[in-house]
Amino acid sequence: MTRTPETKPSMPAPADHVNVIGGSGFIGTRLCERFVREGGPRFTIIDKVASRRFPAASVIRDIRDSNTLAEALVPGAPIIHLAAEHRDDVRPLSLYHDVNVAGTANVCRAAAARNIDTILFTSSVAVYGMAPAHTGEDGAINPFNEYGRTKWGAEGELRRWHAEAPDQRTLVIVRPTVVFGENNRGNVYNLLRQIATGRFAMIGNGRNHKSMAYVGNVVAFFDHCLSLPVGLHLCNYVDQPDLSMNDLVCRVRGLMGKAPSVGLRIPFAAGMAIGTAFDVVARLTGRTFPISRVRVRKFCAETSFTSAAAATGFTPPVSLPTAIERTVRHEFLESHAGEELFAGE
Repeated sequence: MTRTPETKPSMPAPADHVNVIGGSGFIGTRLCERFVREGGPRFTIIDKVASRRFPAASVIRDIRDSNTLAEALVPGAPIIHLAAEHRDDVRPLSLYHDVNVAGTANVCRAAAARNIDTILFTSSVAVYGMAPAHTGEDGAINPFNEYGRTKWGAEGELRRWHAEAPDQRTLVIVRPTVVFGENNRGNVYNLLRQIATGRFAMIGNGRNHKSMAYVGNVVAFFDHCLSLPVGLHLCNYVDQPDLSMNDLVCRVRGLMGKAPSVGLRIPFAAGMAIGTAFDVVARLTGRTFPISRVRVRKFCAETSFTSAAAATGFTPPVSLPTAIERTVRHEFLESHAGEELFAGE
């Protein structure tokens, strides 16, 4: 965890209200559920769509509209900024900049207008790109896609906001690795579904490690970060220990009552060729597919990170093995019909 300034920090009073921008999504919903369950602060959800779980707390706004954003914020209440364009298939590409960078600049202006001195921002380890194993918060910034590039751009907007009053404002930048959990329909769920249905094939040797973050732990960390002192704080978020793809697949197959083995393997070069073919079909038809060159590359990459979260005094409430087991049981071994599902990566 990095923090500035180096002077003795002042500790904030516990927030009694929080503005959750982008709070209708997967992480935002789980965060607000935690606030209710744990007796945390009241909250206002600002998003393009009303929260299905908390409609009465929702205010419809788009962060790209600078004219109406400020009036939706509760004055003085900390902001948790979750809104982003994040999928691999966003078109036009300019949407990444319009939402992630320009939208965050609007958030900063709105915060200043409403006398808000605390912003917690959900960035991403995507700012590091294809980083060396065990990259920490001091890792080189080298994004390989528009998502990572614009998340870094958004951080820049927030750093400028903080620099305007560094002895008064608190900025917390959290860079989670891939977030998973019950009812999320992102990349981790797609992997689990392929294993559950017997359609999984390992691409490459499977020895690459994948850092993961369970949504229940991520939102607990966000809650914890609301009590950090004045200053600029930067922290990756990872649940340890990292698992290799071979270990992860074997663990999941065992939970599902299958033989704890990997099964079919496809060489990396062949996997990239398949991903390229799907990209061509997607461009010709306008359809999206769960397989692409980018997703194959991400699947086979070593994405192992370290985190300074423990240095803040935080202990995750759920172990990673337990989180994986909870998710597998919820999605494939139990019935949860009618629950809200969330798109995501």
